[in-house]
Amino acid sequence: MTYNYGSRMFCKLRLVAILVLGCVAVTVVSAQSRFGNWGRRELPYHGDITFVRLRWQGGTYGGPVFGRGPNFWLHEFPRAEQHLMGLLNDFTTVDTRVDGSLILTLDDPELFKYPIALMQEPGFWIMTDEEASALRAYLMKGGFVIFNDFEGQQWENFEAQMRRVFPDGRWIRLESTHRIFDSFFRVEQIDLPNPYNHHLAGLTPEFFGLFEGNDSSGRLMAIANYNTNLAEYWQSGGTGFFPVEPMNNGFELGINYMMYGLTH
Repeated sequence: MTYNYGSRMFCKLRLVAILVLGCVAVTVVSAQSRFGNWGRRELPYHGDITFVRLRWQGGTYGGPVFGRGPNFWLHEFPRAEQHLMGLLNDFTTVDTRVDGSLILTLDDPELFKYPIALMQEPGFWIMTDEEASALRAYLMKGGFVIFNDFEGQQWENFEAQMRRVFPDGRWIRLESTHRIFDSFFRVEQIDLPNPYNHHLAGLTPEFFGLFEGNDSSGRLMAIANYNTNLAEYWQSGGTGFFPVEPMNNGFELGINYMMYGLTH
């Protein structure tokens, strides 16, 4: 599917308006029903694109959540997925699930039904050998993983964990010309600094890709959002907490990631 420049500009203008109005409506509904079907272990599978959040079973920091290990994987739940999936549904022709989401472990066989998954705070994440093997199989079968919300020296742990998945894998810095930044919206400035009231204020976002066979012209299996937290923008959609420009940018990147994962 192709989009002309005029339609993209129209989408950008509509995105600002929907961030103010649409995300507020989603949040109100979620508050009324608590979490409902958001963050379930199981949902009836019917082919719609479903948001999948990856749950750690081990990590180096954080408190336990319901006896399930460190809680950093849960950051920005559930509003981040609610808002992002709502806008994906509004802006694209993708059959999008907007009434629930999944939280799965890396070694859950159900993961292989879903082409895209998000992991929060991988700077503190630790895998088992079984999970490393399962993640490798998922990525090699066509899965796409978004690693989000880590900074500074946390990269060392993240990279060490991923070396257990692909010992020879290399993370390659992505330039704004990579097609993932043009898969729906044309995002020209990917290094927009985090705003002053962002918890990573003062840091400039960087984006790294893990490619099949370390071939940067080939399939991107995973993207690492380093020195930023896009889910914080998704969570805060419609609240006015962040300036419009970085929040708009965060949603555009999120929608692009989903579209790329579905088409590559």
